Amino acid sequence: MNQRQRNKSKVVQADGGDITMATLKQEHFEVDMLPGTRFANPMSQRSEWLSKGIILDDDRRILYDPSVNPTPRAASTSVPTPPSNFSIRLANPRDSLHFNPAVTTIGIVTCGGLCPGMNDVIRCITRCAIESYGARRVIGFRYGYWGLSAAGRSSALELSSDNTTSIHRVGGTFLGSSRGPQLPSEMVDTLVQYGVNILFTIGGDGTQRGAATIVAEVRRRNLDIGIMGIPKTIDNDLSFSHRTFGFETAVEQATIAVNAAHAEADSAQYGIGIVKVMGRHSGFIATHATLASGRVNLCFIPEVKVSKEKVLALIERRFEAHDTCVIIVAEGFGQDWVVGTGAKDASGNTVLQDIGIIMKKHVEAWCKQHPRFKQATVKYIDPSYMIRACIPNASDAAFCLNLSTLAMHEAMAGVTNSVVSYWYDNFILVPILLATALRKEVCPTSKTWRLVREITVDDAPGAENRVKDKLRRRLTVLSEQREKVIAQLSKL
Repeated sequence: MNQRQRNKSKVVQADGGDITMATLKQEHFEVDMLPGTRFANPMSQRSEWLSKGIILDDDRRILYDPSVNPTPRAASTSVPTPPSNFSIRLANPRDSLHFNPAVTTIGIVTCGGLCPGMNDVIRCITRCAIESYGARRVIGFRYGYWGLSAAGRSSALELSSDNTTSIHRVGGTFLGSSRGPQLPSEMVDTLVQYGVNILFTIGGDGTQRGAATIVAEVRRRNLDIGIMGIPKTIDNDLSFSHRTFGFETAVEQATIAVNAAHAEADSAQYGIGIVKVMGRHSGFIATHATLASGRVNLCFIPEVKVSKEKVLALIERRFEAHDTCVIIVAEGFGQDWVVGTGAKDASGNTVLQDIGIIMKKHVEAWCKQHPRFKQATVKYIDPSYMIRACIPNASDAAFCLNLSTLAMHEAMAGVTNSVVSYWYDNFILVPILLATALRKEVCPTSKTWRLVREITVDDAPGAENRVKDKLRRRLTVLSEQREKVIAQLSKL
């Protein structure tokens, strides 16, 4: 991985993925195009769009790794091409289009869990299709891929600028959502029945894998239908993306929960506040909420394994110098603490044990048995569903606008089987196969995690001495203040 990206995260193979960092090649970055671009972009007829560089007729790209001195791969990878040589296509409006806007029908589907910004994406796609391209129709398919199945296709909803004008002011998804796959043959039948030329799939890795099955069925039938994904992952774990929509809002809302946990903990002697946030495989929300709040004392993420005994030891270490402790934990942490049921959800994901409840009970039991902390209180906050359902903040709302409009521009030009992503301050195109083959995680040796370690309770050798030094400094300050007060009293 390149030097700057590794400062924050690492990329690992996703469940069922066929590509690894060791086997990554330039061909994996090449997006699929439907053949032929014979229609003029109607936006090029508007004077405000005539600025050079706004509408492109070439394949502009950026380097996968823009570092001056990229970090070489480990010798064991045996990959001849260094990452600095890889390039990625930039997303932009195009001068020539594959689809004739006047007869083009757009389809939109939202799948999986809720995320701040889903309605913004629906609204922006609809408005761009109608107002920028003059598309013939925009159709919303209800309740995820079920809306494309034979059973659900009759629930499709006609979208317009009017009925989507204010949906961004509420959370959730205007179209509804669901989890789980549907038969690709039935979904393509629905697209054909409604005359859909481009389908936008808004969802996470499972949704985009489902989109890839639609692409395969479309190709089998030799149909002229484009499939464009807009990745939705509140955990920010999409590979080849530095940011996904809803993540910044999630961090902001998680910080509010942390502040509440701190208030609870600070109002009791030996008060402990536990906040559980989303993060099945990747602990980015917990990590960044720790940095943003400045009030987290212990941060636990799936990427860093910590035993139950170590968690209790860290709490005790915190109580050596303070009588409050605020903990943030990602939902995927500590799954090795208990034996799971092995159950799967509708998306095929393993059902997680509720680590927040498990940790709360474990800490409460320990406090009752500890001679010093019998009066300790443990408060638990799980803001997950409140975070998922809220509207995006201003930054995420603007981000949704960029993702959605650029997805529309590239889809009209014939790009298919791809998602729009964000890489080094640029919006890029990534093939669905590549985007879903790898997963981004917090790197335990990164600068970001190092900063978390700096501002939270330390279990490294010598940490106990540092606590003693801190208490001595505090005692010195109090002694100096005492002497000043005595001196002032003597003058009275």
